[in-house]
Amino acid sequence: IVKNSASFDFAVVGFGRKELDVINEFQVAEKIAKVKPDILINTSAYHIVSKCEENPSTAMAVNFIAIDKMARLCKKYGIKFITYSTDYVFDGEKGAPYEEDDKPNPLQIYGISKLAGECAALNSHPKGAFVIRTCGLYGGDKGSLEKKGNFVLNIIKEAQSKRVIEVSSEQIVSPTFAGDLSKATLKLLNSKAESGIYHLVDEGYCSWHEFTQEIFKLTKIDKEIKPVDRSGISGGIKRPKFSALKNTKAKSLGIELPSWQEGLKKYIYELSNL
Repeated sequence: IVKNSASFDFAVVGFGRKELDVINEFQVAEKIAKVKPDILINTSAYHIVSKCEENPSTAMAVNFIAIDKMARLCKKYGIKFITYSTDYVFDGEKGAPYEEDDKPNPLQIYGISKLAGECAALNSHPKGAFVIRTCGLYGGDKGSLEKKGNFVLNIIKEAQSKRVIEVSSEQIVSPTFAGDLSKATLKLLNSKAESGIYHLVDEGYCSWHEFTQEIFKLTKIDKEIKPVDRSGISGGIKRPKFSALKNTKAKSLGIELPSWQEGLKKYIYELSNL
């Protein structure tokens, strides 16, 4: 968001986790009073699926209660509120990409906590909250601190030490480059979009196995990729088998995202030029 903000005439002030604890309502209120923003974009999340199962109270505190408090503060001060959500609010039984109006049915604590956050944002700030669902997000040269990388970085690292790479073949997703998501978010904020839920993902869908094949093709890694069907269960936790998303509402506003293949190509190019 910060990287792409200048080209959209946005002046962005960012706070890292060391500077702002989103669970602390007083800290959030203090930052709002200091910056006096027109828009608050929340990118925080407790998103390690296994950790959410182990620490449901923390998952709800970050993904639900903090969202509710931020939304209320934004409503109080007349600030637009944007928060990100996930494909994991769905159960994957539709067998086709989910649209914004499809009924959620999360399978695990992570999805439940994120759905609770969606409801909190929209109920607490009905005229000024935007919930952006995305899927299979990756980006940056380090990726997520909690995940010690992202799928792309981690699979490349794994290929350095293994002869055969095992990857899920039954989970269907819409892998999305963070650079594409940030630009689409800023386009949404520049549009006449009304508050509500929006899907923003790179176009198309694939299995994690197919995604890995494309990663290795672009990076010229010559390793065997073995497809594995885990029946939608990873680490003992249920996950949606088909959780790809469709950008129906964004398209109606003229907001187009590239294909997941193009997004990946841009990311690999970005990594090679660091």
